[in-house]
Amino acid sequence: MARRSSSRIDESTLTKGQKRKLDTLRKSVGDEIGARAFAAWLATQPKPEVVEEDHDAALIVDTLWPFVRDGSLTIPRGGYLIRRGRRRVIVEPLKL
Repeated sequence: MARRSSSRIDESTLTKGQKRKLDTLRKSVGDEIGARAFAAWLATQPKPEVVEEDHDAALIVDTLWPFVRDGSLTIPRGGYLIRRGRRRVIVEPLKL
């Protein structure tokens, strides 16, 4: 038996955990009741806060990206420290 998708729930906007919850509800109580229960549960959840863009981080990205793209700068995985030097920017691996 094929599942009918509920028109009330846009599954592309759900997180991985929310999709799992929806699938579990649909399997346990059926498609229609599960979709209604999930919609009711989702309405009670707090909305995620909108995070403002970090202007300093944006400035760093705009400044360093051309160097990363042409290969003259590599940024290590696992964290990095960016500091100013004399007439230059120093990118070092983060050491804990």
